[in-house]
Amino acid sequence: MSAISKSIVIDRPPEDVYSYVTDPTHLPEWQGSAVTAVPLGDLPVHVGSTVLVTGQIGRRRVPTTMEYTALDPPRSWHLQGVDGPVRPDLRGYIEPLDDGARSRVTLSVDFEGHGMGRALVPLVVKPMMRREMPRGEEKLKHLLEHSAS
Repeated sequence: MSAISKSIVIDRPPEDVYSYVTDPTHLPEWQGSAVTAVPLGDLPVHVGSTVLVTGQIGRRRVPTTMEYTALDPPRSWHLQGVDGPVRPDLRGYIEPLDDGARSRVTLSVDFEGHGMGRALVPLVVKPMMRREMPRGEEKLKHLLEHSAS
């Protein structure tokens, strides 16, 4: 299966958006299925940083260790699951608009299933994420546009 990809325009400069979305402690604020996101090292993140993300899949809470494999401020980042039954592969891109006054944010996510995750990915995880991503991006937009600069 292919990755799920969604874009949204946010009325904030790319640097502000990038700073917020790459700080893992903010993930549960805007991603509905993220229950917790705990950095396993110092912030700010760098390539090689890991974070323990506990996600809600149906009634189950599923922990996954995610690793930052690429960071290109303020343009892009890549997080990859390194353990757990469902391993997300998330890529984020930020395109400056209106001379950097606004940003187009594109999130692209795919999943690799291991063990019980092989059945969960196509039957539960991907359909859930297709529903969740637009709501998450709208919440991200709201949070960034209505927070103090």
